[in-house]
Amino acid sequence: MHELLAFFVKHSKWFLFIVYAGLSLMLLFKSGPYQHHVYLTSANAVTSAVYKASNSVYSYFHLREMNDDLNQRNAELQSEAIALRQQLTDLREAQLGDTLQLPDSLRQYRFIVAHVISNSIAQPYNYITINKGSAEGIRPEMGVVDPNGVVGIVNVVGEHSARVISLLNPNLRLSCRLKGSSSFGSLVWEGSDPEIALLQELPRHTVFQPGDTVVTSGYSGVFPEGIPVGIVMADNEHKNENFFTLKVKLSTDFATLSNVQVVIDSKKDEREALEAADYTVKTK
Repeated sequence: MHELLAFFVKHSKWFLFIVYAGLSLMLLFKSGPYQHHVYLTSANAVTSAVYKASNSVYSYFHLREMNDDLNQRNAELQSEAIALRQQLTDLREAQLGDTLQLPDSLRQYRFIVAHVISNSIAQPYNYITINKGSAEGIRPEMGVVDPNGVVGIVNVVGEHSARVISLLNPNLRLSCRLKGSSSFGSLVWEGSDPEIALLQELPRHTVFQPGDTVVTSGYSGVFPEGIPVGIVMADNEHKNENFFTLKVKLSTDFATLSNVQVVIDSKKDEREALEAADYTVKTK
C-alpha cells in the first residue's frame, strides 16, 4: 500500500494532467455545437471502424465453417441433380419401351430398354456399352435396336452392363432384304462413313430403285423380320455378273445414340434346342 501511494505521489503531475485534459475536452465538446458535432462524427467513425474490424475478424475465424457448409450444400444439390437425371432417364426408357410396334405374328418378341453409356463411331471396329446385363435378362447374341432401326448385336455380358458389336463394325454382317422383295443379301459397314453401309450379294435379278427401304430378313434368328435398317441410295456401289452391291444410308443415327432396346426372343431357346438335336442326328 505504501508503494502504491508512493507511485501516485511520484506521478501525480501526469494524473492531474490527464484529469484536467479530460475535463477540458468534455467542457469543449459539450459547450460548443461545432465541437459537439465533430465529437459525434468522430465517435461514430471510430465505432464503425471497430465494428467493421471485429466483423472481419469474426468472418475470418468462421471462414472454414462457412466453407464446409457450402460444400455440404453443394454435395446435396449434386445428389439431387443426379437423382433427377436418373428419373428423367427412367421416364425416357419407359416411354421408349413400346415404340417399336410389331405385327401380331411376331409377339414372341419383347424388348428391354437400356441406356447407352459408351459409344464409338470413328474407330475401325466400333462397340457400344449399355447399362443392362445378365441381371436384367440380357445374353450374348441378342439383337439391339432403337426406334429408328438396327443398332447391333450383344457380344459380351456382365451382371449390370453389356457390350454390343455396333452395326458400324466390319465383323458384323447382317442378313437383309429390300422391303417388298424376297431377295436378300448381307449388310456390312464399309469402314469410313458412320451413316453408310453396303448391301452385298443381292441377286442380279433384284428390282430396286433409290429410296427403297432395307429391312432385316429374319433369317439370322437375332432380329425379327422387317426391322428397318436403311434406305437405298441413288448411286450404286458396283455390280457383277451375278450380284449387286448397293449403298445404304443407315436409319440409325449412331452419333446421337442414347436409349436402345434389346430384343428378347421367347422362342429362341426352343429353336436352338431343335437345331442342336438336328445337328446331333446328322453327325451320328
